[in-house]
Formats: sequence, structure tokens, C-alpha cells
Amino acid sequence: MKNVPVQVWRLMVAYALMMAGTSLMVLIAGIIGTKFAPSPGLATLPVALTILGLALSTLPTGRLQNRFGRKKVFISYGFLAVLAALLAALSLVYQNFSGFCMAAMLMGWSAAAGHQYRFAAMESVSAEQAPKATSVLLFGGILAAAVGPEIAVRGQDLLQAEFAGSYLLLAVVYSLGIVLISFYKEASISGGPQAMKGRPLMQIMRSPVVVLAVAASAVGYGVMSFVMTAGPVSMHEHAGHDMQATKWVLQSHIAAMYLPSLIYPWLYSKMGYKGMMWAGVAALLLCLFIGSINTEFIHYWLTMVILGVGWNFLFLSGTNLLRFGYRDEERFKVQSFNDFLVFSVQGIASLSSGWFLYQWGWQGVIYASVPLVVVFALLAWFSPAFTPHLKHQS
Repeated sequence: MKNVPVQVWRLMVAYALMMAGTSLMVLIAGIIGTKFAPSPGLATLPVALTILGLALSTLPTGRLQNRFGRKKVFISYGFLAVLAALLAALSLVYQNFSGFCMAAMLMGWSAAAGHQYRFAAMESVSAEQAPKATSVLLFGGILAAAVGPEIAVRGQDLLQAEFAGSYLLLAVVYSLGIVLISFYKEASISGGPQAMKGRPLMQIMRSPVVVLAVAASAVGYGVMSFVMTAGPVSMHEHAGHDMQATKWVLQSHIAAMYLPSLIYPWLYSKMGYKGMMWAGVAALLLCLFIGSINTEFIHYWLTMVILGVGWNFLFLSGTNLLRFGYRDEERFKVQSFNDFLVFSVQGIASLSSGWFLYQWGWQGVIYASVPLVVVFALLAWFSPAFTPHLKHQS
């Protein structure tokens, strides 16, 4: 990762701190839900609402960035994240499930800014360095994988209300992220913060390049979220694995989501977008096959690790391919609409995950994921989006 500017590394660390709440929520929100949700089928509702909040905020976040610039939005959303973490802690103290759900949605809303860090990283470098910049940025997910679950466990008994201390620690982590992102210097790009310019959005979204880019990210996130949301609840509550084992599997999964970022630029230079997307499809199918075999620790671990790798290949390929589908002055509206579609799919997947788990168990979650992967494979097979120019860009 030579010659990557300091700003990209700073964005990476800030991304890790601001995304720590997501990994924390995935680990403990479903477990919290099993203790005081109105019904077992609503146990994963807080996790789903985190993702729903993210999906709902993508379009407003894009418009706010277009008007005020990235930095102001990044900082404002950081303060919103701190307030959400404090609300979650209070809700646990008073055993208020509705308040906890509201906090979860606000955490998701604030995370929309964090997901825009990858575009900020791409804008901080030349076009040739964009794959490296996004790889460095997503590598911050490894830190998030360590920080989020760790503070979840360390804060579990910090206060009388179980896990309330975890959200107090999360508020501190978010505050550190705000400090770091305050040093961000916004890139000067044509078509700055003015009225949304360029071609009509629907015209842009009909481009085969954009369709495939959005589909790759959406399928990667949808399948990953569907399986990941159910994983900790299935493992800890249904299969009887202890909290430490569950934490280790989740941390391994999140690390596997981001570790491939280290070698993604090299793999991409050898395989192109098409090869990386097919590798992502193969990884998802393999993880689903392993997950269908048994509910032993090793099966959960392998399933979640390979799931993370498949997500990485599809999401990074989709993110980098998307930049070929818009002009500079169109970036905010296309990026935000891309995230709206991607995280809407993720939200639907997460919302339905708890219901599938409750109705049909872990096997039902696994089998229900297969059609989404197959549909994307067919789309990729017949897509005209891969041209020699796109395939060999670096």
C-alpha cells in the first residue's frame, strides 16, 4: 500500500471507530432482544432497525453532503452516533425495548456517513490509486471487528443493567472518531456542493455498468447480512455455544470481511472485475454449503469466515466498478442512490433473518440465501458491462 496519502489512513482509522457500533450491535443486539423483546420473532429487530436506519438515511445524507460538503456531515453524524449510544444505554437501564429499537435505528442512520468514507478515500487519490484507497479504507473494518465485540463483552457487567456499559464505552469510541474525522480535508472536485447536476438519475441507473455494480454490492451485503444477523442468535441461543465462542466467530467473520482488502488490488490486477465477482459468488456458495452441514463450532466459524470473504470481493468490485458509471458532478446523487439500494436490500435481509430463524432455524436461513446468489450469477453471466477498458483498469 505504498504512496497512499496519510488522509486515506486517517479515514481508515475513523471508519473503524465509527463502524465499531455495527459489529457491537450484530454481536449483542439479538441476544439482548431475546431477553426482553415482546416475542421471540422480534429478537433480531434491533439489528434489522440498525440496517433499516442506514438504508433510510442514504438519500438525505447524499443531499446534505451535496449542500454542506462531506466534512460537516461526517462530524454531525458522529454526534448523532454518540447520542444514539447513550440512548441505548439508558433504554437498557430502564428495560425499554422501544427506546433500544429507536437507538438502534439512529445508530444505523449515523452509519450512512461512515459508509461514505470509502468515496471520500477514492476522491483523495488519483483514479489509478482508487482500488488501493478503498482497500485501505475497508481494512479499517478489522479494527472495528476487534473494537466493537471487545467493548461489548467488557461492558457487559460494567453497570447493573447487562450490556448498558457496553453502549457507554461505544459512546467514547464514537467521540474518538469525531476527533479524528475533524482533520479530514475535503477534495476539490468539479461540480462541488451546488445543486445536483448531470444526467437524470434514472438514465444513469440504466447503464449496464451501474446495474452490475449496484447488484454486486447489494447481493454481497444482502446475503452477508441475512446470514450474519441470524448467526450469533443461532449459535448462542439455539446451538448452545458460549458467549466467548460466539464473539470469536463474529470477530473472525468481520476480520474476514476486511482482510482480503490487503490483497484485493493485486488480485484485481490479475483477474479484473469479472474474475473478482465470480470469486465472490464462489465464496458465498461455499459458505452456504458448509453452513448447511452442521451446527458445530467449526461449521459456524468456516461459514462466517468464508461469508466475509465473499462479501469483500463483491462489495469492493461493485464500489470500484460504480465509479465508471458517473461523472464528477453526478457523484453525490449516484453514490447516495447506490447506497440506498444496497442498504435497502441489506435492511430487508436483516429484517427477515430473525423471522426465518424463528420459523425454520439455521438451515432455513442458509437455504433461503441460495436463490439470491444464483440470480446474481445469471445477471453477471449475461451482463455486457465488462469491456476490456474496465477489466484492465487499476
